[in-house]
Amino acid sequence: MELMKFVVLLVLSCMEMLFLFQEWGTLFHFIALCCLLLFCSSQVYPSSHSPVYLVDFSCLKPPSFCRVPFSTYLEHAQMFDFLDHQSRAFMAKILIQSGQGERTYLPPALHYIPPRSSHQDATGEVHMALFPIFDDLLSKTRLSPRDIDVLIVNCSGFCPAPSLSSIIINKYRMREDIKSFNVSGMGCSASALAIDMAQSVLKTHKNWNAVILSTEILSTGWYPGKERHMIVLNCLFRMGGAAILLTNRREAKRASKYKLLLSQRTQRAFDDKGYYSAIREEDSRGHTGVTLRRDLLHVAGETLRSNISILGARILPYTEQIWYAVSVFRKKFMDKATEIYVPNFKTVIQHFCLPTSGKPVIGEIGKGLKLGERDMEPALMTLHRFGNQSSSSLWYELAYMEAKGRVKKGDRVWQLGMGSGPKCSSLVWECIRPMSSDAEIGPWADSLEGHPISAANERHTGGQNSANKSR
Repeated sequence: MELMKFVVLLVLSCMEMLFLFQEWGTLFHFIALCCLLLFCSSQVYPSSHSPVYLVDFSCLKPPSFCRVPFSTYLEHAQMFDFLDHQSRAFMAKILIQSGQGERTYLPPALHYIPPRSSHQDATGEVHMALFPIFDDLLSKTRLSPRDIDVLIVNCSGFCPAPSLSSIIINKYRMREDIKSFNVSGMGCSASALAIDMAQSVLKTHKNWNAVILSTEILSTGWYPGKERHMIVLNCLFRMGGAAILLTNRREAKRASKYKLLLSQRTQRAFDDKGYYSAIREEDSRGHTGVTLRRDLLHVAGETLRSNISILGARILPYTEQIWYAVSVFRKKFMDKATEIYVPNFKTVIQHFCLPTSGKPVIGEIGKGLKLGERDMEPALMTLHRFGNQSSSSLWYELAYMEAKGRVKKGDRVWQLGMGSGPKCSSLVWECIRPMSSDAEIGPWADSLEGHPISAANERHTGGQNSANKSR
């Protein structure tokens, strides 16, 4: 698209130069000017659809009694009859290497010995996770529940009847004509995917408000076995949730934080290797858990690469696209040892919200996108402070950047969500008003000053964890 725009401008410029050189009449100059004005207006108003604005969002700060330090987690693991010494040592290794800190949270049901996984406990976690953030969002935006036209709730592993969206509608007595959706099984990409869904609905309805509630209910996701490839998720996922308000009302532009520039979704479920790389199934003893296979990182890289290729063609300047095309051509037809040029997304994107799947994964994605430590900091600090909260982690990262005062008017933010399937969803936002610090009321209120964590501090924490494990 950038190349096409450049070609059109070049043609119009050549036309005007020809008219001047040939000394043609005023009519021809008028025609060239009209063509230029039509082209410029098409760029300012590219479609008849109203823009989608992000008014505000809220993130869950779980109560302090849900906090699980490493020492507590491993002490409880010592009391699980189904775990042997090798399994406990493996869990300790995953915890220490994951990049998590000591202040992450688990729901009350998983604090029991052994953990509980009843339907009642899961429903109680829904109330604990979704009601507070929805209340906070309504308070910040001064919105009534009856002003909401679209409700989307995403949670991968817990699908009760009535649905999660029905639980919210019943609690807040919403309108009878509200458009409600319940998204399950979409993994860590579900939040970004739900934004894309809401955008599609808002394109066909004017002056509507849409709320997305994003969480992962862990009370039913605990794996009570000792298969290593299934134990990993017990160590990584933590409690969290986010509520987001979108609107296409023109009058909401002044109060909104961001405008949605584009969304991009890709998936590789058609490929068996990708499909089975992360899948919920039973182990040899009939216990249900999520299996993470060894080729998961390779599959994730392929999924991310396809999403980035399409996204880059939509937002990168034509110069970056040309360099990329030239490198692909050289590698294919001239020198197969040539490295393919990685486009510099920092030419058009100022801030990045990456998947919090683990410290090594964040590092690999950052390396692939040529990001610096400051670019990866929001993802690393969110993982350290809150753990991997599945789809809602992207919003804790955005809250971190806002609280640090890094997001300025005109800046662009790229939220990248990756989930099982496998699938990848990208959102690109533009900040449309000066951003005031929300640190006092956001999830980072009590920990912002302690982040980012220095390397020395991390080594000290790692040493403490090792000592706790040995005890």
